Amino acid sequence: MFEGLSEKLERSFKLLKGQGRITEINVAETLKEVRKALLDADVSFKIAKDFTNTVKEKALGQKILSAVSPGQLMVKIVHDELVELMGGEHSDLNLKANPTVILIAGLQGSGKTTFSAKLANFIKRKKGKQTLLVAGDVYRPAAINQLKVLGEQIEVEVFADEQSKDPVGIAKRAIQYAKDKNFNVVIIDTAGRLAIDEQMMNEIAAVKAAVNPHETLFVVDAMTGQDAVNTAKAFHDRLNYEGVVLTKLDGDTRGGAALTIRTVVNKPIKFVGIGEKMDALDVFYPRRMADRILGMGDIVTLVERAQEQYDAEEAERLRKKLARNEFNFNDFLKQIQQVKKMGNVKDLAAMIPGMGKALKDTEIEDDAFKSIEAIIYSMTPEERENPKILNGNRRKRIARGSGTDIAEVNRLIKQFDEVSKMMRNLTSGGGRKMMQMMQQMRNR
Repeated sequence: MFEGLSEKLERSFKLLKGQGRITEINVAETLKEVRKALLDADVSFKIAKDFTNTVKEKALGQKILSAVSPGQLMVKIVHDELVELMGGEHSDLNLKANPTVILIAGLQGSGKTTFSAKLANFIKRKKGKQTLLVAGDVYRPAAINQLKVLGEQIEVEVFADEQSKDPVGIAKRAIQYAKDKNFNVVIIDTAGRLAIDEQMMNEIAAVKAAVNPHETLFVVDAMTGQDAVNTAKAFHDRLNYEGVVLTKLDGDTRGGAALTIRTVVNKPIKFVGIGEKMDALDVFYPRRMADRILGMGDIVTLVERAQEQYDAEEAERLRKKLARNEFNFNDFLKQIQQVKKMGNVKDLAAMIPGMGKALKDTEIEDDAFKSIEAIIYSMTPEERENPKILNGNRRKRIARGSGTDIAEVNRLIKQFDEVSKMMRNLTSGGGRKMMQMMQQMRNR
């Protein structure tokens, strides 16, 4: 995410390294590179130019404190302006009405149906509201079935009428059904087209007029770059939606859409899709995104994800086992599964300041834990419970059973011993206080 932009911005700030003060000349050189970086990221020329002009004005108007270098000051100014460019503060969903009706719009292939299911899962898990998904795409043959499959996966009911070709009627009946069955939120997936056309616009406008949704969200594929911005404007002119959703932001995207859409349509980006899994959906925080773009990491999001997986009872059980030196491979496996629930390993590492740059050329696959799990599952229950009995013959058998070699098995056992020691240290003294603090944070 934004890897190319981050690298180019970092190079541009280096022009100020070693400079004793900010001058019009060195600022102009730096901002020329910043502007090129933005243009390469598919930000429009006008927005890139306005952005750098604002940064220049602020940079030349500030005095540098003795503790701050010109380069550091420039990074701060660019960071603050990126936050403003992307909307300043994050914007919540309006879920006050009961039922709240949310209409999803966008082009075909933008990820509307998948996002609809992700949003239902998000509202169910994080907001605790009973949600109904509505299959309003009556044209794409697989759309209804896709939504049903996803609904089953996240245990959310799907309202569908496969005999009807009237999306307005389907939406109205779905809302009445939601009222009768006491659903809190109704999410209506709609049909898209491969390109903007009048028929599609008329249809989605008719659905909106009929159901009067509390939120209309426009879903756009971030990988389409500047086209995403043009499409966002065309939809906004007809629908006047409340927010934007950027999908596929984890793909090979230059990020221009995320930086530009807010300025063009003056509506906030509310969510970003960051993967295929149903929990791969993030609330969009402009400040956190600016942190990531400038290589500062995103510790807040990392802590939030860790807290979501934090189980106080399990943590206390684990602490007691560690104190008795009884930590085993079953416990190790549980810790791995908790980390996997937090998301892609490389994305998580990139949230730690400096780690994104360090891992730039490192390939970390989504199934990075696959061989570790295979080795542990190839152990007998007794071996998992008591790692001390893992002698040479047992290790050879485990290697054969897991499709790995003896060196990998030995390496895992060594890592397990190191993790055990580290966790014992963490759960004694100050470490135990840290775990208690995490529990208090979660209970706030």
